[in-house]
Amino acid sequence: MENRIALIGIIVENPDVAEKLNGILHLYREYIIGRMGLPYARRQISIISVAVDAQGDIINALSGKLGALKGVTTKTVYSSVS
Repeated sequence: MENRIALIGIIVENPDVAEKLNGILHLYREYIIGRMGLPYARRQISIISVAVDAQGDIINALSGKLGALKGVTTKTVYSSVS
């Protein structure tokens, strides 16, 4: 299976999961190209984007684990470049 480039968009509405979220990202650190987090104080949420280079099943597992956290929503978009 070949690697794919993807962007995982994450909305965090529950700040109590920050430690778990960061722990999950740490577990997948070898696949992460970069990440950017934007705290949006006015709405009391955080917006995070994570660029990854990994096999599709790894990307899906990462997105699924993040999205399973209470108060976290994820959406993944894939590049057509392989």
